[in-house]
Amino acid sequence: MRQIIDQIVNLLQQGITAIFKFVDLVWQWSFGQMFAIFQSNWQALPIWKIAVLAVVVIAIIYVLYRGFFQLWRAAEQIFRAFVELLMVLVSVLPFVLLAGIIAAAGSYVIQHVNL
Repeated sequence: MRQIIDQIVNLLQQGITAIFKFVDLVWQWSFGQMFAIFQSNWQALPIWKIAVLAVVVIAIIYVLYRGFFQLWRAAEQIFRAFVELLMVLVSVLPFVLLAGIIAAAGSYVIQHVNL
């Protein structure tokens, strides 16, 4: 049973690692493209290319703005879920303590009471 659980955990770790590597690859490529566009020589471009560049910059800013707020909402949800997890763990604590007390009492009776 322990080996099956270890394999499942290992599989999950590999999957999460692959996802993070892919996300890292996409982020690096995307930011590389954005930095390349901002390093354009604006003075040497014809007016129509400057207009296209301005539209592209505005689109990049808009998309990053939307992405930032989506990421912010996700971070808030993760924080809320973590707080709820802590609250559940604290609310379960009396039951765990009671189970420990019952086990200690049962162990004491089994080991020390002779009838």
